[in-house]
Amino acid sequence: MDLETKLITAIRGSARDRIAYVCYSGGVDSTLVLAASVRAEVETIALLGVSPSLAAAEREDAHRIANEIGARVEEVETNEMELAGYRANAGDRCYHCKSALYDTVQALAATRNSEEVIFVGTHVDDLGEHRPGLQAAMERGVVAPLVDAGFNKADVRALARQWNLSNAEKPAAPCLASRVPVGMEVTPERLAQIETVESFLRLHDVWPARARWHESVVRLEIPPDMFERVVTEPLRDELRRACRRAGFKFVALDLAGLQSGSLSLPLATS
Repeated sequence: MDLETKLITAIRGSARDRIAYVCYSGGVDSTLVLAASVRAEVETIALLGVSPSLAAAEREDAHRIANEIGARVEEVETNEMELAGYRANAGDRCYHCKSALYDTVQALAATRNSEEVIFVGTHVDDLGEHRPGLQAAMERGVVAPLVDAGFNKADVRALARQWNLSNAEKPAAPCLASRVPVGMEVTPERLAQIETVESFLRLHDVWPARARWHESVVRLEIPPDMFERVVTEPLRDELRRACRRAGFKFVALDLAGLQSGSLSLPLATS
């Protein structure tokens, strides 16, 4: 069975004449689930969780991509910042974040008096990682069609290319809160600082990038082939000034380059 048939079969098997609410971020994983649900002719609504942890650029991009595949998008305020467990950022932040999202989706569906299934973009490569959000999904009966179809990340990208999804090669784009070290409180003000710096980097084509928050220091992770650009005038001085305007006193360039989940590496390897 080819990839397309596997995924659409998994979608139809889980939906069973119910409305599919796809927890959608604009990343390639949730986009593929959304596109598959539309192609499977299931009544589908993409729900985009909006909070201070979602960068404006990612929000805009998510709407653009959904429009390309003809999917209906609704924004929902997830309000995870109101949860003490989320703000505490003690290593299980994603559990509280995803709990807030799934509870919001289920409450929304309940007001519409409709049978629903909640889809997420989790794939099999995610299952062995430190992902507290998976527990929140299991507790609420959330369905992962990519797991049901046996998809890994390579399969996701392969089918996304086959379907000509414009974000097929998009790098991972975790939420802004992932830039705050575990154990440090997540606040709207700190997320705004991070977004300001990353917006500058996007604007100047220094992307993908991460602006890691370390109190008065912002630690920049960028691909090594971009190092020379950011330490050469005039960009070096402009970047330094942008970071100062964001509220940081010092700017550090991480010589390790761009690292996925670098602030939670001790959790993943302990």
